[in-house]
Amino acid sequence: MGKRIKAATSPNWTFTDLWARSSPIEIERASCYLFSRKRNEVQRQVDVRKSEMSGQCQKAVAYLRTSSKANVGADKDSDKRQRAAIDAYSKAAGFAIVAEFYDAAVSGADPVGDRPGFADMLERLLSNGARTIIVESPDRFARDLMVQLAGHDLLKAQGIALIAASAPTFFIEETPTAVLVRQVLGAVAEFEKTTTVAKLAAARKRKRLANGKCEGRKSLAETRPEVVALAKRLARKKPKGGRMSLRAVAAEMAAQGVMNERGKPFNPKSVAVMISA
Repeated sequence: MGKRIKAATSPNWTFTDLWARSSPIEIERASCYLFSRKRNEVQRQVDVRKSEMSGQCQKAVAYLRTSSKANVGADKDSDKRQRAAIDAYSKAAGFAIVAEFYDAAVSGADPVGDRPGFADMLERLLSNGARTIIVESPDRFARDLMVQLAGHDLLKAQGIALIAASAPTFFIEETPTAVLVRQVLGAVAEFEKTTTVAKLAAARKRKRLANGKCEGRKSLAETRPEVVALAKRLARKKPKGGRMSLRAVAAEMAAQGVMNERGKPFNPKSVAVMISA
């Protein structure tokens, strides 16, 4: 699933990636996502051309970031919400978005230099006329205070302006009060992130204590209990010469048409796990 999500959100995504999907629902979602992205790109080019013809062009690029892999994909709204906020602000402020860069499943605490999308964006900015980055909000740029300040200083040293659509003057004003506000709000965002992480860790711990499991791939006992029951039943058989071996159990299961998720006979090690479950 992760590879399919990555293919659907990659700038190099192709129809080959789409038709390689096995689920018709995923194909439909990916198609809608592709056409939506293409439509947005065409509209941006039209907006840029109109601005150039009117002599009011202010080129900018959009930067999007989503922390969790669970919020990345054609059926998720994180990037769509960010894109809508950026587009609304850029049109109202007279900016033409000429490119978009997206760091999917990248933590807001990661240094900006370690983010692939941000690195590509910086290379693009240093090679063309755009000198403005627009993000949905300050915490989309970075949640960690030190990362936010260091990243902002890096951009400022390169002559690149950073604008948050939700607070347009947040990164621009350089008065002592504005700097203090940036630091305080950055610290608050970092605190909120740390608190959320701690709450999620505590919730996972409680669930693990109650159910014995919280994360990770579901076992066969959860997804295919009848297969586990069959393996245990076959293992209790005692043919001549002793107990039925794990390999023999796997072979008998295959003879009865019981295969693994890849359509192949179960490995003896998998059988051992099922018997001990």
